[in-house]
Amino acid sequence: MVCGRCKLIVKAELEKLGFSLKSIELGEVEIDESIDTDQKKVIAATLSSFGFELINDKKSKTIEQIKNLIRDLVHSKNNELEINLSEYISQHLAIDYTSLSNLFSEVEGTTIEKYFILQKIERVKELLMYDELSLSEIAFLLNYSSVAYLSNQFKKITGLTPSHFKQLKNKKRKHLDDL
Repeated sequence: MVCGRCKLIVKAELEKLGFSLKSIELGEVEIDESIDTDQKKVIAATLSSFGFELINDKKSKTIEQIKNLIRDLVHSKNNELEINLSEYISQHLAIDYTSLSNLFSEVEGTTIEKYFILQKIERVKELLMYDELSLSEIAFLLNYSSVAYLSNQFKKITGLTPSHFKQLKNKKRKHLDDL
């Protein structure tokens, strides 16, 4: 689950199946009662029809927690980091960052930092499409040190300058869960 609408869909579908939920967060659902294997299969089938999958193993769960922290940071908290990314993730998950970084790279084939940059670039694309903020305001909002740094990183990732991207009529953004 990568957004509020995703949480609503999952909640509604699980309640349709008769489950009482303790809590629902991005990437995690806690059900009041214990569930058996058959019930898990029903849940998995129901949620897969909406593009969701159940994650049972610890590695996958940790990877999803890292991704959710980054998505939340970039897309909801406007990237207001008071500490560096490695400390932020390590503190929230209470796991050594080196271990998290190695696991993420092993499973995802990219680094946490690159994933973070991709999320930020998608956020820049979104803000450019809204056309409400200047590039300077976007750079400030997403904690870039300068407009030039943002522009260079944007071009490196997309192959386009932010102004050229803004001019495109067919603005191709990726779904957050496809990053």
